[in-house]
Amino acid sequence: MQFQKAVRPLRGEISVPGDKSISHRAVMFGAISEGTTEVTNFLQGADCLSTISCFRSMGIEIKNTPERILVHGKGLHGLSAPSAVLDCGNSGTTTRLISGILAGQNFSSTLTGDASIQKRPMGRIINPLTQMGASIRSIPENGCAPLAINSHPLHAISYLSPVASAQVKSCVLLAGLYADGKTSVTEPALSRNHTELMLKFFGADVASEGLTASVLPDPDLHGNLVRVPGDISSAAYFIAAALIVPGSEVLLKNVGINPTRDGMLRVCRAMGADITLLNEQNSGGEPVADLLVRYTPSLSGTVIEGELIPTLIDEIPIIAVLAATANGTTVIRNAEELKVKESNRLDIMVNELTAMGVSLEGTDDGMIIEGGKPFHGAQIDSRLDHRIAMSFAIASLAAETPTEILRAGCVDISYPTFYQDLARLQA
Repeated sequence: MQFQKAVRPLRGEISVPGDKSISHRAVMFGAISEGTTEVTNFLQGADCLSTISCFRSMGIEIKNTPERILVHGKGLHGLSAPSAVLDCGNSGTTTRLISGILAGQNFSSTLTGDASIQKRPMGRIINPLTQMGASIRSIPENGCAPLAINSHPLHAISYLSPVASAQVKSCVLLAGLYADGKTSVTEPALSRNHTELMLKFFGADVASEGLTASVLPDPDLHGNLVRVPGDISSAAYFIAAALIVPGSEVLLKNVGINPTRDGMLRVCRAMGADITLLNEQNSGGEPVADLLVRYTPSLSGTVIEGELIPTLIDEIPIIAVLAATANGTTVIRNAEELKVKESNRLDIMVNELTAMGVSLEGTDDGMIIEGGKPFHGAQIDSRLDHRIAMSFAIASLAAETPTEILRAGCVDISYPTFYQDLARLQA
């Protein structure tokens, strides 16, 4: 797919797709609640559709229309044994969170996914679930999917997670719903807290204090109305585009600004970006706002590290693009988690930005980017990673020559209308 340097400012309003993390959880928690859960602005991307498919395979009726999702829950113990292997597709969130739920069921199940999922580390959930007494194993015995999960009573634990990962934390907390006491997870840094907020919204007894989240077992969960905010990870591409294309002004409507997810905004402010939050409100426990983003000609480099990393882990590829256009040096540290996403995003960003003439070097846990110099287009292989494809589509807007992105259709995983929305802002 071919992309050209922007020849005019980006102008207009965009409503980005619903938050992927919240869409997943709305279906999962609705399925194990009593009664019907209605979900609006659900992300109709491949990953979230994998979650729907898995729960349908376990006897949950889910009606999916463009306007809303209706999940007819059967309660905490109402799932049925699937008749076939549960296919999580490309979704790490589906794989890891559903494992926590399946560990507490009275039936056996097997989880698998595509080639990417079968390379991603699952030991990080196998270990705590095993500590809880779960019967879960990697079938190929390499710490990766496919996973075999068998019925076994679960015990409450206080787990010290070696990584700040919302997927790990959520997996353990969901298993804790089926345990024999209070289950808690303490992280080295605070990861996104959508699970804690939404479980409480559905009726669970959840507590959060500092870096520790805990849950009590056997709650009465009840179906609810979930209005999914726009995904800040999807909005990030248009934030960057508006900041780097001269004369641009873009309004992004109804974007989630949860403080465990707003690292992109904090980085942009540190770089001097012109971003204004409008119409701030709360929706189902999640803070949302409209983001007015204006072209900023004098962005400056910054340092991104430590506790900031979990709040923007999915946005680092597009932040690297933004840094390439900014004046001075941007240093990204403590981002080694990017090596085990859908692809090794650290290495890919370094390699492909270098191919475009950007001056940067990779480190063991990040990169150092010398920005502010012209760069050119190149042929970019997305490696079927949606965030790589979208990041380089935005990079192309500032490149002096055309850019070609191979396997660009992978954006369907999280943002099926991304290219159409980008074109509309350029019209």
